[in-house]
Amino acid sequence: MPTEPLKIRTHVRSWPVAGKFTISRGSRTEAVVVEVHASMNGHTGRGECVPYARYRETVEGVVESIEAAGQKLSSPDNTMLQGLLPPGAARNGLDCALWDLRAKLEGRPAHELLGLATPKPAVTAYTISLDTPQGMGEKAAENSHRPLLKVKLGGDNDVQRIRAVHENAPDSKLIIDANEAWDDQEYNELSPILGSLGVVLIEQPFPAAKDDSLARLERPVPVCADESCHDRSDLPRLQGLYDVVNIKLDKTGGLTEGAALLREARKMGFGVMTGCMLGSSLAMAPALLLARDADFVDLDGPLLLKEDHAHGICYEENGTANPPIPALWG
Repeated sequence: MPTEPLKIRTHVRSWPVAGKFTISRGSRTEAVVVEVHASMNGHTGRGECVPYARYRETVEGVVESIEAAGQKLSSPDNTMLQGLLPPGAARNGLDCALWDLRAKLEGRPAHELLGLATPKPAVTAYTISLDTPQGMGEKAAENSHRPLLKVKLGGDNDVQRIRAVHENAPDSKLIIDANEAWDDQEYNELSPILGSLGVVLIEQPFPAAKDDSLARLERPVPVCADESCHDRSDLPRLQGLYDVVNIKLDKTGGLTEGAALLREARKMGFGVMTGCMLGSSLAMAPALLLARDADFVDLDGPLLLKEDHAHGICYEENGTANPPIPALWG
């Protein structure tokens, strides 16, 4: 039985990006994250979340929410936490810290506590940031040994961008991600030719509030919901629109809901991707527990940063991400 009160602390950290990370909504040269420490009985669990402006989150607001929820928790109770915070970054950071703490307190790996299969190495996508066709082609050539590339797009010249990546990495499968930047016309012009260019998945082509047209459009390449899918409550609306859902813990509000979303999505016939915001290995570690049951894995955040945690995720040259070791998380 616990003999000490649960203590929650937050730390804001900035991880420099290796170069620049660009999507249709803008560019970043750093990843600002909130690290959560949950301590009890001489053990400390950690979690990391990424406040995201697209979802009206700020670093200050996320820190305030975590600390307020932490004051209401007397033990590492992930079930109680679900009712204290809504889906989003704040709940994710605290939820993952509590799972790490529970693993340490009970001497059992987090995947066992969650009833998940033992994690295995998984091939992850590597992201090519939005750039000129020439710039993206050069980056693709540097990473042509990777079996799966994720290509950020943004409207004008997208055909040329895709062609440049495919020509420079002809053996790589491609996931393309417009981050809500397309309209029906762009989709209709591009979707019929994408399969011949190595594209296996289209991620969130339309704005989340304007994706109903997918019900009447042909989907020659499977389409994945990202911004349109946060937790299980979104799934009924997405049926008939999307083929795959992208499970990001910063959207679901942590591993508790992430695992539940994966199970429910499978029951409803969706394919599954496990994805991430731009963060360190501490953010990737819990998400990798879901990768074994995913069709697509996109957990490359640390590969895009200049620095990372000690004992970080081990990435192989062949694009494989290995499960986290206990010194990092879980």
